[in-house]
Amino acid sequence: MRRRIPVSASVEKLQPIAASRPLEALVGAALPRYRTATEYVEGTLRQGILSGALPGGMALRQEELAATFGVSRQPVREALRQLEAQALIDFFPHRGAVVTEISAADAADHYAIRAALEPAALRLSLPLLEPSDLAAARGIVAEMDAEPDQSRLGELNRRFHMTLYAKAGRPRLLALVDQHLARADRYLRFHLAAFGRAHLSQSEHRALVEACRRRAVDRAVALLTRHITAAGDNLQAFLATR
Repeated sequence: MRRRIPVSASVEKLQPIAASRPLEALVGAALPRYRTATEYVEGTLRQGILSGALPGGMALRQEELAATFGVSRQPVREALRQLEAQALIDFFPHRGAVVTEISAADAADHYAIRAALEPAALRLSLPLLEPSDLAAARGIVAEMDAEPDQSRLGELNRRFHMTLYAKAGRPRLLALVDQHLARADRYLRFHLAAFGRAHLSQSEHRALVEACRRRAVDRAVALLTRHITAAGDNLQAFLATR
């Protein structure tokens, strides 16, 4: 079972920011611990977004960032690309970079839908899974362990789950599951940015595959339900404190 992450532990490194101009306050509070200008910009903005000091929907214009941080636009561009990979900002035509809008209510809705759909798909699929399906699922877990690029973990997570649901024989159900797993990429990257890679819960993925191997349908469904519910609870609790 996924250990519930104490909210205080997840946010203890985020310094409190209080100012009418939050970006300037963040830059003023940043400690000189960064090796490069890109790390300085990325780390400071990341802190502000995760703490809520830079609210969802806030525009991050490259020229203003470069002037505020006292750096050229190149490290700003690279920092923004890294933040996009972490699902902390979005890029929009004619608007540029904007802080991602993810709320506790959004997370609750998303994970509630997953917790309703995916156990049903697994219950239908599990009795028909073959050794090759389970070997493929184990391979994806190993690939996730070795993947250095966190921006790819959401797609690997989607492939892992869909491999276990593939034999459900319900095309519309699987289409809905796949749709919400694709959306889950955004939440997973935000989750990793907030809590770190240690909370990817690979042990739960392995336990799920083992339950499928044993044809323990009820146990596998229970493991999956707890896996999804705990992830949602952790992210909601974190977002609610910002």
